[in-house]
Amino acid sequence: MATKKVLVTGATGQTGSIVVHKLRERADKFEVISFVRSETKAQEKLGSLKGVIVGDITDRASIDRAIAGCEALVILSSSAPVMKGPPQPGQRPEFEFPPGAYPEDIDYKGQKNLIDAAAATGVAHIVQVGSMGGTDENHYLNTLGNGNILIWKRRAEQYLIDSGITYTIIRAGGLMDEPGGHREIIVGKDDSFFIPERNMPHKLPRADVAEVVVQALLEPNAQNKAFDVVTREEGEAPPTSDFATLFAQTTPGL
Repeated sequence: MATKKVLVTGATGQTGSIVVHKLRERADKFEVISFVRSETKAQEKLGSLKGVIVGDITDRASIDRAIAGCEALVILSSSAPVMKGPPQPGQRPEFEFPPGAYPEDIDYKGQKNLIDAAAATGVAHIVQVGSMGGTDENHYLNTLGNGNILIWKRRAEQYLIDSGITYTIIRAGGLMDEPGGHREIIVGKDDSFFIPERNMPHKLPRADVAEVVVQALLEPNAQNKAFDVVTREEGEAPPTSDFATLFAQTTPGL
């Protein structure tokens, strides 16, 4: 079986680097191209510069170079707020975004660049990783640096759906730096895991998000679906191993 050439953006991020390692481990199925802004950070996070291309999602020309010949695209790029100065005693910290790296720039315009480039080059499948909370415009994440990050992510998700490219939109819950493969993964929609009276889980290990990404590239049941994803507590239920059945529980549309 021929390998599938996959471009991963945000490849040196905490979750993105795990995705790259998982895809590299499946070299019989995937050829990985890692799209990064820093070669130094790529060496540190990815262990080698094999398949690494330096560029920026705000620069369409660099995207075009990286995506050439790819059959799939995994979008893990995200804007990141930074703290404004040292925290003051008794005061809540304030956040801001670096110039040119606001959510509108990265989470919407940058992702739009990626989707447009994918459409132009014939990419067959895009896996887009975002965050839960997008149904609530007043979510606290939108207040950080006045960036409206979830609003811009949601617009990019709709843009992907409207593009006509086969999509999988994965909205992760609260991310934890724990090993994956030890928990039951559960899926939902429209931030249903945030309903307080249902006492539902709303977190999951990054490694489990990464595995969902890899499985979405393999399982037809994940195609043209958008869903929230969290895990139960470790030991509460057997770890998820049947991803075809998991994805069969998901639905199309935003």
